Amino acid sequence: MIHTYKQNGFNIILDIASGAIHSADDAAYDAVCIYEEAGHQETGRRIKEKYRDLSDDEISELLSDIEALIARGKLFSPDVDPEVFDKAEQRPVKALCLNVSHACDMTCAYCFANRGGYTKDGELMSFETGKRAIDVLVQNSGGRKTLDVDFFGGEPLLNWGVVKGIVGYARSVEKECGKKFRFTLTTNGTKIDDDVISFTNREMHNVVLSVDGRPGTNDAFRKLSGGAGSYSDVVPKIQRLVQARRNKDYYIRSTYTKANLDFSGDVLHLADLGFTELSSEPVVSETGRPYSLTMSDLPELQKQYEILAVEMLRRSRIGKGFSFYHFRMDLTGGPCVHKRTAGCGVGTEYLAVAPGGSIYPCHQFVGEEGFLIGDVWGGIRNGGLRREFGRSNIHNREVCKGCWARYYCSGGCAANAYYASGSIGGVYELGCELLKKRVECAIMMKVSAAADKSTKHGTGPD
Repeated sequence: MIHTYKQNGFNIILDIASGAIHSADDAAYDAVCIYEEAGHQETGRRIKEKYRDLSDDEISELLSDIEALIARGKLFSPDVDPEVFDKAEQRPVKALCLNVSHACDMTCAYCFANRGGYTKDGELMSFETGKRAIDVLVQNSGGRKTLDVDFFGGEPLLNWGVVKGIVGYARSVEKECGKKFRFTLTTNGTKIDDDVISFTNREMHNVVLSVDGRPGTNDAFRKLSGGAGSYSDVVPKIQRLVQARRNKDYYIRSTYTKANLDFSGDVLHLADLGFTELSSEPVVSETGRPYSLTMSDLPELQKQYEILAVEMLRRSRIGKGFSFYHFRMDLTGGPCVHKRTAGCGVGTEYLAVAPGGSIYPCHQFVGEEGFLIGDVWGGIRNGGLRREFGRSNIHNREVCKGCWARYYCSGGCAANAYYASGSIGGVYELGCELLKKRVECAIMMKVSAAADKSTKHGTGPD
């Protein structure tokens, strides 16, 4: 099975199962499209009829090239055997999201967590609960050597002392348990100070910083608790932290809504501020909100991704490039087969812990009692729910089986599917379509970069 499309002057052919990508001229592109259903002889006849300037020898060579790619497993390659994913729920836990704070000092209108507070009591995680969460992670991690912990909220900096304590405890047990912890901090940036910068840059493998882009875009939704916009307060603090991180990982996470369908402008604004690691995510919300995205917004959103991709290529050529999370794609190695089919490991390899110690499949399920997996005191107990998440891979989801992008989205976000359809095996249709456009743009950018390189060295692209 292949996927073919045209973008930014390139004819692109993706072999879905192998991940092989081909850039072709018009005749080769049409020949591949015809060959899948018509075979050698009929393809040759149709190409000869359409491209009368091609000789018989050239058409024969074209067909031979297609068949050589097929023989090498680079075109029309067979699908991955689904049996290797039947026991995904038995995979050891590799990551925890610790909701150390269900309080927040911002009131973002679109926040999936009740404007940052989840519940009205603004509960904070105790050090003892966080310590037990680390123990549970270690106990359920099997042979994994590297374990990931994300400090999340609400706003985790409102419980900064406990964050530091949990990190200290985890570091103290690394040697005896034979593990290495990688920590991530997700913050709105309001409480960033010298201590946060120093500790974060010493201990945090990654930092996720939230700002939505242009001042008007950001301040329309990301408001401080008193009602004022947050841009002028937050951006200088985030810039200080990023500058101090030097070459360590971070990324700016923005959210776009119906109010800024032209979100590429917000991404480019953040790049103009000097940030080089950027992400922009569609809002997650219940339907009917003024800011909710709908399928009618899809054409404009697809256009914005294309605008962003072309501008990123232009900036890269003049030495002002930056990275966009959803356009980052490894076309040489890429993710392992398991991750390509099972995704982030929600409910199996990745779990979330609420401030009181309850364990859920991920941060977006926190508080949904039907998705309670256990707690840090009694451990992981709901094996049936874990098996349900383990089985929710692209080979068991009917809607995914025929989708060309299945090995790039791995079935998509289970939480988004659940809130959109009522089932973790359901479909968040808008999310699916946006993912496809991101993948097309990412592949086109790789093809364009390869074409630039081959032109520079005086050879044609493959």
